[in-house]
Amino acid sequence: MTSRQKSPVTFHVSVARLPKKGMPVTIEATEAQRVELAELHGLVSVGSFRAELNVAAWKRNGVSVDGTVVADIVQSCIVTLEPVAAHVDEEVSQVFLPETSKLGRESFGLGGEIMIDVEGPDSPETFSGDTIDVGALAEEFFGLGIDPYPRKPGATLPSARVGEKGQPEENELQRKLRKLFPDS
Repeated sequence: MTSRQKSPVTFHVSVARLPKKGMPVTIEATEAQRVELAELHGLVSVGSFRAELNVAAWKRNGVSVDGTVVADIVQSCIVTLEPVAAHVDEEVSQVFLPETSKLGRESFGLGGEIMIDVEGPDSPETFSGDTIDVGALAEEFFGLGIDPYPRKPGATLPSARVGEKGQPEENELQRKLRKLFPDS
């Protein structure tokens, strides 16, 4: 999550002493939080938002967070601007390491290069202190699950007008530009 502001669904979990099987966390957004989520993500509305996560110890000092984020949202169609209902169902999987952890530095190769496996898991995030904001993490995965180009079923862009020679007709701006730059 960026440092723009705290997440509307902030939920801090103490990771100092986690149970062996992990700690289940359920986040159900209130109406006010859903309104704020809609504003932050450019949505018409968020009808529901629920995250079911498990926070568990990972290796020596790390923490893993796994689960799902499910939401019902309404977006604006990119063609007609009419409301389009959508469902978000995202898997959450993230590992966190303390800022001082040596494990985080092991991913750096010789000469300071970072080795990245495109098909592999994401690199661990770092945290300081003894809490992690799993609500902000759930919001990040929620954002990833939103369709960036929602389109209402059957909505199409208007086709270009075709001129005499089978070429698309130029609009007024294109004609003026052609006069300014006749060689183009």
